[in-house]
Amino acid sequence: MSGGPADEMFTVVDVGGTTLRVGDYDPATGAVHRVRRVPVDGMHRDPGAPVAVLQRRVVDQIAREVAAHTGGRPPRALGVAFAGPITAAGLVLTAPTVWGRRGDPLPLGELLTERTGTPAVVVNDLTAAAWRYAATEPGDFCLLTISSGIGNKVFRGGEVLLDADGHGGELGHWVCDPSPDAPLCDCGGRGHLGAIASGRGVLAATRRAAHARRSAFRDSRLAAACGGRADRVDNRAIAAAVRAGDPFTTEVLRGTLTPLAQAVSGVFASIGVCRYILMGGFALAVGEPYRRLLVAELARLGCFGLGPGQIDAMVSLGVADDDHGLIGAGRLLADRMPVPFSQGAS
Repeated sequence: MSGGPADEMFTVVDVGGTTLRVGDYDPATGAVHRVRRVPVDGMHRDPGAPVAVLQRRVVDQIAREVAAHTGGRPPRALGVAFAGPITAAGLVLTAPTVWGRRGDPLPLGELLTERTGTPAVVVNDLTAAAWRYAATEPGDFCLLTISSGIGNKVFRGGEVLLDADGHGGELGHWVCDPSPDAPLCDCGGRGHLGAIASGRGVLAATRRAAHARRSAFRDSRLAAACGGRADRVDNRAIAAAVRAGDPFTTEVLRGTLTPLAQAVSGVFASIGVCRYILMGGFALAVGEPYRRLLVAELARLGCFGLGPGQIDAMVSLGVADDDHGLIGAGRLLADRMPVPFSQGAS
């Protein structure tokens, strides 16, 4: 499917921990076109490289992909969704899934504006995704992503709740396990929610369980899919096993959902948001069984003032694609562009 004339398109980029996406956003239809996906030149490809080196590579890669996408012309408008906390001025404070350890803050908005010749609007990837769902959600909501890491954003009163320094929406770095040997997060901290309940966290927990409970693992669907070898277990096999109702894999996943349910319960109790949308590659790969397991854990822990039916209704799955950041960045650009562009997005 092709979009409108190229000079009416916005160029949108989504930089995650493993994949960079670039495409056209049509402000008249709210759809993305000509999406290209490539591996990010970050720590996923070169885990031993210094942070400063990875930062340069990622900036170079974004500028290169934008130029290739537009044929070397400055974009009509440029929106970038990026996996990390970002200030209102486009300064990336950290990027645990892109370059790992904390380095110097990176003025990504300024650098991309210089490199592309177009003012770049740079926001956190979950902030962008929230703008996608804001077009269809009738009220306030909290967006949760469970993929290589965990993040969240609350959309309330027509805006994402963040301060000017980018603070907010980082539940993945809430310390839910203070023990000294707690799982290590990509950011270097221990016991963070993202290290325990993300796709990477679930994978690590499943492999540990496979070694610790050899008999249960040996008799599982997961073992059958992985030749009985824990080192061959991956997230795709875990998702398939849970969807098939495998008791061993389901029980491991349930254990990782306890701190996530505690986090959701805390958000609800503190600010009263009653809608939680689940997205991210891992959660959506598991699908409805993931939602049901999380709801069951929320019901077990309790959400003050809500009954089981209300808890079930407040959690839903997001759209099963990976265009959240692209569409959201486009909608945000359309909202900030002068008329008629701001009226075109559906």
